[in-house]
Amino acid sequence: MTIAELLASELEAEAAATRKCLERVPAELYNWKPHEKSMLMGYLAVVIAEIPRWISTAVEVGEINFGTFKHTDAKAGPDFVAEFDKNLAGAKKALAGISDEELIKGKFELKRGDEVLMSDTKLGTVSSSINHLVHHRGQLSVYLRLNNIPVPSIYGPSADDKTF
Repeated sequence: MTIAELLASELEAEAAATRKCLERVPAELYNWKPHEKSMLMGYLAVVIAEIPRWISTAVEVGEINFGTFKHTDAKAGPDFVAEFDKNLAGAKKALAGISDEELIKGKFELKRGDEVLMSDTKLGTVSSSINHLVHHRGQLSVYLRLNNIPVPSIYGPSADDKTF
């Protein structure tokens, strides 16, 4: 199994739980946040839905520029899931087309305009993007709980979803 196949498998393993969280975000809570320094609930869902696009862009382009990166206009659960699924398909396709050597040696830069915010290998970027997805999904599960929206099972049963 190649490194890219392992990464794609890990991404797919996180997909079902991610969909279950995203589908529960209601449009009327898009602008809700638990603290003044926190992200808006809707924007957090946008970020989660777009992370697989970070992976395909990192693999295929080698750069993301926040100065030109266009976000989805999704506003509620079904739209977030559709955006996530589209981006997941793109990430898996990109990973299917890259060699281990290119993952290990290929460079990636995260920029804001001309300013380089971060640079890494494509492998490091894809791996950290998957971790980023899991982190923000966990954050979203707390937002759901604070709004009395049932939290789905993720790695096992939740207090709201005993099925597994």
